[in-house]
Amino acid sequence: MLGLMQEWPLLCQRIIDHAAICHPDREVVTRSVEGPIHRTNYGQIRRRALKVAQRLDRDSIVLGDRVATLAWNTWRHLEIWYGIMGIGAVCHTINPRLFPEQIAWIINHARDRVIFADITFVPLLEKLAPQLEVIERFVILTDRSNMPVTSLRGAIAYEDWIDSVDGDFAWKLFDENTAAGLCYTSGTTGNPKGVLYSHRSNVLHSLMTAQADVLGLSCNDTVLPVVPLFHANSWGLAFHAPMVGSKIVFPGAKLDGASVYELLWDEKVTFTAGVPTVWLMLQQYMESNSLRLPALRDLTIGGAAPPPAMIEAFERMGICARQGWGMTEMGPVGSIGSLKPPFADLTGAEKIAQLSSQGFSPFLVEMKITDESGEKLPHDGKAYGRLKVRGPSVAKAYYGLNDEILDKEGYFDTGDVATIDEHAYMRITDRSKDVIKSGGEWISSIEVENAAIAHPSVQEAAAIAVSHPKWGERPLLIVQLNPNMETTRADILSFLEGKIAKWWMPDDVVMDSIPHTATGKIRKSELRERYRNHLLPSASVRPATVK
Repeated sequence: MLGLMQEWPLLCQRIIDHAAICHPDREVVTRSVEGPIHRTNYGQIRRRALKVAQRLDRDSIVLGDRVATLAWNTWRHLEIWYGIMGIGAVCHTINPRLFPEQIAWIINHARDRVIFADITFVPLLEKLAPQLEVIERFVILTDRSNMPVTSLRGAIAYEDWIDSVDGDFAWKLFDENTAAGLCYTSGTTGNPKGVLYSHRSNVLHSLMTAQADVLGLSCNDTVLPVVPLFHANSWGLAFHAPMVGSKIVFPGAKLDGASVYELLWDEKVTFTAGVPTVWLMLQQYMESNSLRLPALRDLTIGGAAPPPAMIEAFERMGICARQGWGMTEMGPVGSIGSLKPPFADLTGAEKIAQLSSQGFSPFLVEMKITDESGEKLPHDGKAYGRLKVRGPSVAKAYYGLNDEILDKEGYFDTGDVATIDEHAYMRITDRSKDVIKSGGEWISSIEVENAAIAHPSVQEAAAIAVSHPKWGERPLLIVQLNPNMETTRADILSFLEGKIAKWWMPDDVVMDSIPHTATGKIRKSELRERYRNHLLPSASVRPATVK
């Protein structure tokens, strides 16, 4: 027997509809890429999103077509976000911090037909344009007065593009399992992998993050999403905030401490989220100027594990700093470091230690840890194993690949090694893959090594993560030279220039012997221990703490 309830597909456009009906005047504020502060509201966002949908429909963009964005967090990005999804097309958010060749590869792999881009990225796209196979039009997210002269084919200013239609349009209707968004991982080896979100997964993920112990926003909150829209739906905030009617403050391209503080102060922001690198800059700016943020209640840190000293510093400022964990394949939130009743009265170092865990999973995320054979391990806080997850917003496959990525119980292997204690708090203890996480972004150790091995003096190379006070981790490159060959640190770094992304460049290079396992693999665990206290040249100045 089936229930007698209405069939009401969970579609992303229903979120902006709800915001426009129940919270039409709630502001969306942006530090625009051009400079000035721009103010709009959910009612206007919906009207302009409908114009985006109408114009895409007129341009023959249909169900399942991929439409790319290469843009900062702005009101225009939010409009095109809902406009693309509202006709059943797929919003493909591109991370501009990837190496240019990777950007070209994922655009071609996704078969994007249109790209919306901020003026910041026009020079990059002009260089890549000859490699882009199926792009029909470039829409530049600006108005006619700020439109740059460009050689991009079919380029048009966004405001002119949407002004060609009147907005008299209705959202398309389709199955809730229809693809809504496409986000490529940074890739640990080889090319990035595409995670294809559905309308259903996005809506359920937003309902999940709305739980009080997760993000728990309301219509009384003002949210500043520092985490970019191209980072797995801005950790869901692009859906969550309109769903509950929170005011949104977008930072645009300026993420330095002074600029972020100005928005937090001027707009009386109550909640913000981003990677540790941004919060370190904010912390240092506030410390050096003896500043406080009385309106700011919660600050969520994700993308990389924050140092306990950072959590402690914000706690002393009266700001609840919580760690969140997740990944692109999870939509992305997987856990949050809220305090359960047994820990509610903790103070000092004990409280900071608890907040430094990756937290516990909310309803709609299930976790387990297993040994290498796949057998479940106890949740006792001592046993550690491969962390695996499942739920309605967890990927079951990668876009365009036929690889099986789930175990027999439907769990996805996160690639992390973790413990889970009796209170369900999870702590990541290591990574099963040797990626380096710098400022919330992945750096592939293998690609750095492959580039280094091409040097005529290098016999073998190993890139490992070394602790850094600002970026969390930075790469250290260890090279073993060919017999009777010599080279210098500067020569290796010069050789790598242009072969890997600039921000992937090792912060230091050392010449040393490289140990191996019995099967001939590099023993990176030994190298990590050997260089555990290595001081990188860029890390010689340690961050100050709040007094």
